[in-house]
Amino acid sequence: MPETIAPSLPPLTAKDFATDQEVRWCPGCGDYSILAQVQKIMPGIGIPKENIVIISGIGCSSRFPYYMNTYGMHSIHGRATAVASGLKATRPELSVWIVTGDGDGLSIGGNHTIHLLRRNFDVNVLLFNNQIYGLTKGQYSPTSERNKVTKSTPMGSIDHPFNPLALAMGADASFIARSMDRDPKHLQSMLTRSYQHKGASFLEIYQNCNIFNDGAFEVFTEKATKQEETLMLEQGKPLIFGAAQNRGIKLDGLKPVVVELGNGVSADDLWIHDEMDFYKAQILVRLFDSPNKEGGHFPRPFGVFYETDRACYEDVMAMQIAETIASKGKGDLDKILRGREVWEIL
Repeated sequence: MPETIAPSLPPLTAKDFATDQEVRWCPGCGDYSILAQVQKIMPGIGIPKENIVIISGIGCSSRFPYYMNTYGMHSIHGRATAVASGLKATRPELSVWIVTGDGDGLSIGGNHTIHLLRRNFDVNVLLFNNQIYGLTKGQYSPTSERNKVTKSTPMGSIDHPFNPLALAMGADASFIARSMDRDPKHLQSMLTRSYQHKGASFLEIYQNCNIFNDGAFEVFTEKATKQEETLMLEQGKPLIFGAAQNRGIKLDGLKPVVVELGNGVSADDLWIHDEMDFYKAQILVRLFDSPNKEGGHFPRPFGVFYETDRACYEDVMAMQIAETIASKGKGDLDKILRGREVWEIL
């Protein structure tokens, strides 16, 4: 009897990841671009749709699961990271993506975010940063700049804003990157790199809220200013920027300085980017508040800042359980819950 060969399934496309739900974001919102880029890279990662899960909290960005034809959960405010941790621990074979915002992930959910990163679950965190609370109509957020006038800070915010990537470095995230909604090719590249990383990837995405904070990142996205104000990080390449690619960054000891190429200064004198250099990554994430009076006007870096190889929480947990069963057999749950000390009350 001839062997029956199952027909191969046609390759997936971006349209296969779109749902029949009406996309309900404001016209012109940066979330549309991010959604499109996520749908475009999904076919290339080679994961069946039924093995992909999108988990969100609360906010404009958190509508994402409705628009992705995968499994998903619209969870509660700030707790997407906690829900995702539980899912990954019990179903480690799934590809888990967390969609959150600067308010959802860094304010009410800040504690969950840092602990997810330090535990290093193999999940992908996409933090949409628009420096405002959009869903609740324009209050200042943890990333809003000082003196920001909003509905909740009519005299200007006096809060010092979070630097999301510096926070991620402090939590020992094993992959840290930044991109923006208005650079589709770069965003696709960073999304793919995030997926390829084994461990907790933290990708900050600058996202324009054209209703409550329009133009917050315009200097980094508009053609007239982008090349002077952005530094595109490439592994093994010198830190060069500028419309004429005539400016660069070098280190004076541990202090970064901006230099002009020429007159004895060449690309060989510049800082060469190394994604695995933990100490230099901490300097890079701090090229954030400019201009720097002593070292020149720093551009804002985009790309992969840091990546390292570290054991994932779910793998270590599974190993611990397997070793315990191998040495002691299946445990007595009541005995485990009682612990090592039992009191007898007479």
